Amino acid sequence: MKLLVISDIHGSPVYLKKVLDIFERENYDKLILLGDELYHGPRNPIPEGYNPKEVIELLNNYKNKIIAVRGNCDSEVDQMMLNFPIMSDYHLLLWNNRKIFITHGHIYNKDNPLPLEDGDILLYGHFHIPMIFENEGKLFLNPGSITLPKENSPHSYGSFEDGYFIIKDIDENIILQKNLID
Repeated sequence: MKLLVISDIHGSPVYLKKVLDIFERENYDKLILLGDELYHGPRNPIPEGYNPKEVIELLNNYKNKIIAVRGNCDSEVDQMMLNFPIMSDYHLLLWNNRKIFITHGHIYNKDNPLPLEDGDILLYGHFHIPMIFENEGKLFLNPGSITLPKENSPHSYGSFEDGYFIIKDIDENIILQKNLID
């Protein structure tokens, strides 16, 4: 299965359209949304092209291909507008006999993980910084933010494909990668 992973859209159709073009062109099976889809939040600047209603329309077109979790900027009103569930704090996938916990990162992250066993993966966003971190047999993956990157990181997204997790910038250049089969 080929998964495209994005976090922290924050209401910008500008960057979402770029990632959706990649999703279509590269024939991904599912789109994983790690939260903060519509609202920019009071701590963030207003993103380029800020238009939550357009983001709603774009995402709803992919409702059958999306697996999403709630971010700290997501609300019940957002859920009323989106045609796929976003209100769970985490979601669990099984892959290659390993658990992949999908969450936003404001509750569970590398400093406060869900109960993980050796080989398990915690996939989260929230911090807007791409990261691959391994600790005591557990893997922590963060694709960064497609809209509001922080600490001079690029606009970025993640990809699960052929046993690799790859973080790319919006121009599809590889930033970080990890072989998950090792």
